[in-house]
Order: sequence, then structure tokens, then C-alpha cells
Amino acid sequence: MHDEAKRARFEMLVLPHLDAAHGLARWLARDAVQAEEAVQEAFLRAFRFFGSFQGEDARPWLLGIVRNTCYTQIERERQGGAQAHFDEEVHGEDAASQGAVLRFPVDPEAAAIGRAERELVHRSLADLPPEYREAVVLRELQGCSYREIARIAGIPIGTVMSRLARGRKLLQRALALRMRKRDTGT
Repeated sequence: MHDEAKRARFEMLVLPHLDAAHGLARWLARDAVQAEEAVQEAFLRAFRFFGSFQGEDARPWLLGIVRNTCYTQIERERQGGAQAHFDEEVHGEDAASQGAVLRFPVDPEAAAIGRAERELVHRSLADLPPEYREAVVLRELQGCSYREIARIAGIPIGTVMSRLARGRKLLQRALALRMRKRDTGT
């Protein structure tokens, strides 16, 4: 494939999934800087090996590369002794910190409750063990099918189903516990 044709096809099939790649990397790496680095490295790898890509749906293929890049990066960090911790204040999806223009909602109380609930879910999801967090994020936040998750993670569909079931159960328990603590003030 000629370089120009390869670049054009890459841009058409892979670049539209940049947001999904970044979202997955943020959840897996649990650090904004590491996520950025992982996405950059993953896109370089994807472009380098794009000639071997077959088909028209590049999303699962790309997310698999992002996943592997994140885990390689995490392992490198672990061996180096550094550990990244998720901090909602730093890594949360606060639009204002990203320079977005904020518009005040009609009902500030409802907006505050919604934000508190989102933070509760994000913290609970961030605390899940990596294999369950990965499955839940890919399914519920990225909208991947079971088959796509299996391809991305390199695991059988049955394992995807069990990880999703277990992950959802763990998330439900964590949310219930956090809700009780919040409601009782403990």
C-alpha cells in the first residue's frame, strides 16, 4: 500500500476512534499523563502496523493496541517502583479544567446532585480490580459488544461475560457502600 493511500485509509478508519482510545487509556492508566503517552504510543504502533490490519472496523483493533500499550506502560512503571494513583480532583472529567465554557443549568441543585452521583460512580469504578474495570468500561462507557471486548482483551467471550457480571456486581456493592457512608456521614 502506498504511503499516501495508507495514511488516508488510516485517517478514515482509525482517527475517528481517538476519543474512545483516550477514554479507555484514562481508565486503564488512571493517570492523565500516562494515558496521553499511551494513546500517542498506541497510535504510532497502529500506524506502523496498519498494513496488517484487515477489515473496515478499526475500533476493536485500535482499542486492543491501546489496552496492550497501557498494560505495558503500567508494568514498566511497576518495575521502576513508581505508582500512579487515581485522583478524581486531578483526573476527573471536570469540563472547566479542560477549558470548556460552562453554562449554568436551569436547576443548580439537580446539577449538583448529578455531579455528586457521577463522582460516586467514577470513584467506585476506579476502585475495581483492573480486569473488571476494563470490561465494564469497554461495555458500559465505550459501548463495545461482547465480541469486540473479547477481541480487544484477547480473551474468550465467556470470560468477558463473567468479568462483566462480576464487575457489575462489585460496582453495585461499592456504590451501595459509598451511598450508605455518604448518607450516614461516616
